[in-house]
Amino acid sequence: MHGSILLVELGAVILGLGLLGALSVRFSISPIPLYLLAGLAFGQGGVLPLATSKVFISAGAEIGVILLLFTLGLEYTASELVGSLRSSAPSGLIDLVLNAAPGVAVALILDWGLVGAVAMGGVTYVTSSGIAAKVMGDLGWLGNRETPVVLSLLVFEDLAMALYLPILTALLAGVGLLGGAATLGIAAVTITVILIIALRYGRHVERLVASPSDEVLLLKVLGLVLLVAGIAQHLQVSAAVGAFLVGIALSGPLAHTARQILTPLRDLFAAVFFVFFGLQTDPADLPPVAGIAAALAVAGIGTKMLTGWIAGRRAGIASTGRLRAGAALVPRGEFNIVIAGLAVAAGVNPRLGPLAAAYVLILAVCGPLLARGIEPLARYVRRRRGSPAV
Repeated sequence: MHGSILLVELGAVILGLGLLGALSVRFSISPIPLYLLAGLAFGQGGVLPLATSKVFISAGAEIGVILLLFTLGLEYTASELVGSLRSSAPSGLIDLVLNAAPGVAVALILDWGLVGAVAMGGVTYVTSSGIAAKVMGDLGWLGNRETPVVLSLLVFEDLAMALYLPILTALLAGVGLLGGAATLGIAAVTITVILIIALRYGRHVERLVASPSDEVLLLKVLGLVLLVAGIAQHLQVSAAVGAFLVGIALSGPLAHTARQILTPLRDLFAAVFFVFFGLQTDPADLPPVAGIAAALAVAGIGTKMLTGWIAGRRAGIASTGRLRAGAALVPRGEFNIVIAGLAVAAGVNPRLGPLAAAYVLILAVCGPLLARGIEPLARYVRRRRGSPAV
């Protein structure tokens, strides 16, 4: 009986995702907000909470983020990654200061202490790489001039998270300086090793996974991505960072074939990820913090748009491309919830979790909608000003 209920729930969820996807295609909008709202409806406190399939959906959500970042990594080579990181370091630091500041300020105003301020700074800082990647793919932006700028900022943020999370964990646990430094050192060494393998031994990785059989290639690539992501996470580095770097290590025809084979799996599990995020949020906890969350969301949209504008200008990109870059950076998601969960589990403040959830939900919904409307808005402004198309 338990097995049949599980199958019924999973079948209903996947069919429902398909119907929501068809609805989004019909109205030419991103399906992400619909997936998030569906998760909200079927989670704790929702209209019809799921009973048995949460474990599967949780694992599927994690796989979805990993595959999104892996396929994002396939777009660029290791040398392009290093070059973009060097060129984006100033923009990345601007991104960090602009977007962490609102969260730090709110935590200090609410008297949540230094640790709460560090946690909220992380919540408001980092973009959801998963949602941003999905949005850029849905809107056909991957070939645009601003896309390398956006990707380099996302990579900068993910690598910053690889250093930030061990520091936050040490602060939450109250460990000494030596313990925190050791955790941070492990994370830094892990990232360095994966980068060296990608840069110097990428061809050996390609030979390992290459196969004339699509079935064998699928199993090899998927297994390698999950293995490296799991090892990275175990060593205090984000699984998403590990998956991204595996994608970087593959290039040429193999990367093209791997992308084609894994795209259906990526789309399925990515949709599950967005539903799972909604499942984790109890709607009853949102209204008390809605006002603060909305104010933070408005600030977050402004700071990310400014980040995209500055980074795009530094790269010599025209105004429409700068606006697209800023809009792509607006969504928040997986890392933000992880940070809030760590803080709540450590007893920083019980309001921090619902505040982070409301903030992320607003920007996870508004971000894709803003991205969809940014080009028509830019064209309207140009017409009003009489400026030429860019």
